[in-house]
Amino acid sequence: MPATARSEAVHLDDITVSTYRIPTDVPSESDGTYEWNATTLVLVEATGGGCTGIGYTYADVSTAALIHSMLARIACGMDVMATGAIWEKLVAAVRNLGRSGIASMAISAVDVAMWDLKARLLDTPLVTLLGAVRPAAPVYGSGGFTSYTMEQLCAQLAGWVHEGIPRVKMKIGRDACADTERVIAARAAIGDAAELFVDANGAYERKQALQQAQRFAESRVSWFEEPVYHRDLEGLRLCRDHAPPGMEISVGEYGYVPDTFASIIRAGATDVLQADATRCEGITGLLIVDGLCEATATPLSTHCAPSLHAHPACAAKRVRHVEYFHDHVRIEHMLFDGALTPVNGALHPDLSRPGLGLDFKRADAQRFGLS
Repeated sequence: MPATARSEAVHLDDITVSTYRIPTDVPSESDGTYEWNATTLVLVEATGGGCTGIGYTYADVSTAALIHSMLARIACGMDVMATGAIWEKLVAAVRNLGRSGIASMAISAVDVAMWDLKARLLDTPLVTLLGAVRPAAPVYGSGGFTSYTMEQLCAQLAGWVHEGIPRVKMKIGRDACADTERVIAARAAIGDAAELFVDANGAYERKQALQQAQRFAESRVSWFEEPVYHRDLEGLRLCRDHAPPGMEISVGEYGYVPDTFASIIRAGATDVLQADATRCEGITGLLIVDGLCEATATPLSTHCAPSLHAHPACAAKRVRHVEYFHDHVRIEHMLFDGALTPVNGALHPDLSRPGLGLDFKRADAQRFGLS
């Protein structure tokens, strides 16, 4: 339905939510502080005006329960085009539950679905609706789990570089001595030209993190993510101030609400802020974070869910790159028609498809269904 033909509000008719648990492609995966053998996808489908928009988050099934029991009822009947008003209603509704965490992830999935539906009703790609800043979003390959053998680690990172992705990230934090050896091996595998990132997931103490940073600098590591616990803003600032030249400190993937990101910036705790639209209250929340970054000249990088982030990342002013995370790449290609693959190290939104350009492959997902 063209925008010029719309003379009255299009009401949201229904929101449905379903959950899917997808096992990892190896028996288990781990980072510096956590182990997992499956990932749960919470899918939202929002219907109105004869179209259906989709949104999703990677979260516990309790997120789906909150959407079903509360958020769907609040959003239904509202004007589909009023994405900002719907977002504000949802945020207000979770006040007594505690806004961060599950509530923010639930809002995220609904908000993404509303933006997708709005763009589909206007028959336009989401990046066009948001206003493109760039034609494509650069990516970095992300995986290199601590549970991988040295051979698996090197093969995965080198594979991304061979495919044209010029920057890759590996997990560290289980064993400081082993971490150094693995970083050296990773550098040898990817060659001299590619950028090498590391992610400790907050596993180190402050002084240990600084010591490791000096060791990693010998392998020209240029990105050190969560060297200490993500809420230790003083420790992150310490790492940022004393990191070797050419090494950036990054944090933000566990930010759920705008004030968290503002606090990180105020504390001088990061060189590059991270944000995840499946956690930070959707595309609306991501654009708020981008505004904070624009106001403070802070670079922004999106966390995980690459096919979901491609359109907003191309519209966000401060985005540097998108995380092309192994688990989510695999899930998105398994369960969504239109999932994107990097070309020349970047994701290019498909401008021939409306909205996010994703269609859920229900038959393929059925075997993973939890509800």
